[in-house]
Amino acid sequence: MTAGPPKTAVSVDASRRPGLPDLGDGVGLRDVHFAHLMATPPAEWGVDWFEVISENFIDNHGWAMRVLETVAANRPVVMHGVSLSIGSTSPLDRTYLAKLKALAERVRPAWISDHLCWTGLNGHNSHDLLPMPLTEQALTHTADRVRFVQDLLGRPLILENPSTYLEFKASQMPEWAFLGRLAEDTGCGLLLDVNNVHVSATNHGFDPMVYIDGLPAERIVQVHLAGCSDCGHYLIDTHDHPVPDAVWPLYARAQARTGGVSTLLEWDAEIPPFDELLAELAKAKPARQGLRPAAAPVPRAAPDAVPTPLAHQLGAMHG
Repeated sequence: MTAGPPKTAVSVDASRRPGLPDLGDGVGLRDVHFAHLMATPPAEWGVDWFEVISENFIDNHGWAMRVLETVAANRPVVMHGVSLSIGSTSPLDRTYLAKLKALAERVRPAWISDHLCWTGLNGHNSHDLLPMPLTEQALTHTADRVRFVQDLLGRPLILENPSTYLEFKASQMPEWAFLGRLAEDTGCGLLLDVNNVHVSATNHGFDPMVYIDGLPAERIVQVHLAGCSDCGHYLIDTHDHPVPDAVWPLYARAQARTGGVSTLLEWDAEIPPFDELLAELAKAKPARQGLRPAAAPVPRAAPDAVPTPLAHQLGAMHG
């Protein structure tokens, strides 16, 4: 291990966090690991908690639900969704919300999370986490929707910062300011994905530490770690690689600011065996202690601006 950047002082007022515990270090529950988990005594799983993709278990009454119920009986579980579309101008999907609430009542998650984005329009789901214009109008609109969802679910909603590949000229504030004000206004929690910060910072040319320091630390209840794909001029959040070296200092800063919150390693494609997943997750502990995990790729510098090939794709929407 080599020394990382100096730790920042803990700057969180834990009394203002939305009453949610530090679950420890967890991984996503994925079907490639179902057989291993069901064949292994829970005491030997080697992980503190699991995060599940809500949509994978809604209306599921088969083997996957049996696995989830077994896991939930032995470890804390968090539900993480990708279809809430909290930033859309279309009405909230009441059918989806009812099913989400029913699943929560069945598995009793520690919390429910989704993303600051929109995913579709007029009933059509794009299955993409699409970026929002960060305006005062959008903030008011999104806050109203967050309050409605929290009232319906009967629990705080936790919102994640997405990876983005374009920005809107109409935006009036940076994403961290938008998220911070949304959390303060509605009481929702924040899921800080430090890999997404790294991806967006590289693509748009901002300082990722400024992003992390700009969030209200007391509203952060969970941190995501993941890997991305380097496409030369920009990064894409693919969740199919180990955590990049450049992400670990961001993780350490986030944990120092919050005083310690739940950590989740996401790996959604080219998923390794469970023991290899745990080995990657184990790097989080030394990173929290200010050390950089060994044998990781060297980080590259973020560009000053979005490079030309990507800018051509973005067209008039990019600022």
